Amino acid sequence: MIERSEAALRTVPHPVAPDHGAEPVRAPVPGAAGLAVREAVERPRRPARVIAVFPSAVYLRLNGGCEPRVVALVGSDGMRPANSIVVPAGVKQQPFAGVREGDTAWVGDGYAEAGGLRVRVKRWWDSRPVLGPLPEARLRHGAMLLETALDPRACGLAGHPGPAALAAGCAAGDLAQAVQAAERIVGLGPGLTPSGDDVIAGMLLSLRLLGEVTTGGSRAVWLADWLGAAVTTDAETRTTSLSASLLHCAAAGQPSGEAAAVLRALAGREALAPAVRRLVASSRYSGADLAWGLLAGCRAVLALNRPSSRLASA
Repeated sequence: MIERSEAALRTVPHPVAPDHGAEPVRAPVPGAAGLAVREAVERPRRPARVIAVFPSAVYLRLNGGCEPRVVALVGSDGMRPANSIVVPAGVKQQPFAGVREGDTAWVGDGYAEAGGLRVRVKRWWDSRPVLGPLPEARLRHGAMLLETALDPRACGLAGHPGPAALAAGCAAGDLAQAVQAAERIVGLGPGLTPSGDDVIAGMLLSLRLLGEVTTGGSRAVWLADWLGAAVTTDAETRTTSLSASLLHCAAAGQPSGEAAAVLRALAGREALAPAVRRLVASSRYSGADLAWGLLAGCRAVLALNRPSSRLASA
C-alpha cells in the first residue's frame, strides 16, 4: 500500500470548491507522461481535486471521464506509476511545496496544474516493458529467483487466505475461483492502495504481460482479460480512487516503472535482485505486495502452460 493520507479515504463524490487561497500559476515546467493518461491530458481542460500530497508526488482526481481518473504528478526521483506525469525536480527541490490536499486542480489541453505548479507534457513514455519471446525455462528460473528474493512477512496480507486462494484459482485456470478470491481482497488493507489491490494488480500484470510472450500463454491472457474486467467493475465504490485507477492500469497491462523492471528481470533482460529491491523499497507495503502478486502470476503462467492445462481448457 502507498502510505496513508488523512484526506484520501474511500471515494465519495466531491463538489469542486473554489480555491480562494491558490498561489499564482508559475511558468509551465516540462513533463513526461505515461501513455495511460494521454487521453486525460489531451482532452479539453477540466477540473480535478488534489486528493493526496507527499514530498515526492501529488495525486489529482478528475471529475468524471474514463479511467484512470487519478493522475499522479511525481518528482524525478520518485516512483513512477503508469498514471503519472514526471516533473524535472526531485524531493530536495520541493516541486509540490505549494500544493495542498483539497485544492482545485486542472488537467487537459496538454497540461496539469495544481497549487501554482503548471506542467506541460512535452513527451510520452510507454510503461509496458519489452519482454519476449520468453522461453518457459527462463521464466521458471526467474520465478525461482524472485521467490528467493522476497520476504513472506513483508506482504501486507501475510496470513490472510485471500491471496493464496487467488493464486490457486489462477494457477488452475479457474476463473470463478479467481474472481471469488479477488472479490474478498479488493480494497482490503489501509492506505491509498490497499494491500489486496496491489496483490491483484501484480497478478494481472504477470498474467497478461508474461502470457503474451510465452509460448502457450494464451490461457493466461484470457484469464487476465476476465479477471481484470471483474475487479475493475465498480472499483471506485470498493476501494480508493487511486487504487481503482491503478487496477485499471494493471488490467490493461500498464505497470509502474518499478514493477516493469521486475518483469524485465523475470524475462532475463536485467538483474533481478536490484529490481526487486527498488520495487520493495518504493513504499512500506505496496512494493512487496506487488512483488508477491507478480510472483503468483508468474507461477500461474507456468502452470497454465502445462500440456494438461491446455488440454483441459480445449
